[in-house]
Amino acid sequence: MKEKKIMKKVVVILLIVVGIIVLLWLFSSVVVIQPGERGVVFRPMGSGLDKEHVLTEGVHIIAPWNQIYIYDVREQTIAFNKQDNNEYGTLDVLDKNGLTINVEVTVRFYPVFTKIGYIHEQFGKNYVQKLVIPEVRSSVRRIMGQYTAEEIYSLKRQEVEQKIIRETDSVLEKNYIKMTALLIRSIEIPDELRKAIEDKLTKQQEALAYDYVLQKEEKEKQRKVIQAEGIAQYNQIINASMTDKVLTYEGIQATLELAKSQNAKIVIIGNNENGLPIMLSQ
Repeated sequence: MKEKKIMKKVVVILLIVVGIIVLLWLFSSVVVIQPGERGVVFRPMGSGLDKEHVLTEGVHIIAPWNQIYIYDVREQTIAFNKQDNNEYGTLDVLDKNGLTINVEVTVRFYPVFTKIGYIHEQFGKNYVQKLVIPEVRSSVRRIMGQYTAEEIYSLKRQEVEQKIIRETDSVLEKNYIKMTALLIRSIEIPDELRKAIEDKLTKQQEALAYDYVLQKEEKEKQRKVIQAEGIAQYNQIINASMTDKVLTYEGIQATLELAKSQNAKIVIIGNNENGLPIMLSQ
């Protein structure tokens, strides 16, 4: 009897242990992918890293000997600036002439959802530190190194920014990172150079304003000359057309119009040097 009781206890203990193992196995096999996340499965006893089948958000059951790597696929922002607690700091760039420029840059990006496996294979979960940050720094320094500080600061800032965006986006896209924005927040150059550039721009604006005034005055001059020429031509035409016969005819017509008036008048014919009638009112 005692042996049977002992055997029963042993069986119960074994069942409890097995049950606990099964529960642990089940719990270890359940993976929950949160919203904004994706998962990649690594099967060490099978096909290895499964790059083609990415786990979407929800509950997933995997074998306990497999590993799953969860990635945050929401948009991220990295800022290279002087703010406190910023681990990246500003970007130090050498211009075409070797002058040091401090640049503040902000970049926004996210990993392509369906290509998490390829990102994990090439760079791992530290892909931001291994890929994104170095590429942004490299593109900014390489492109700005093709221009002078004056061009970067004022004349060709937009052109420089667009080149940096195109180059960075091209490199990241090849590695399955989608860049949504890259912004150059500020460009700092030595104070003396900055003041010289600003003074030069001010003088250029003043020169442009002066040129505008001169152009306006020149156009006004041309307008007055054209107006005067028109008046002169008009007078020439009028003078040329005013012959004695025309004047006599116009005088007769005016006399006839006046004769229609109800007021009393006296008309003397041919008593004028030009033979025009003279009208006297009574």
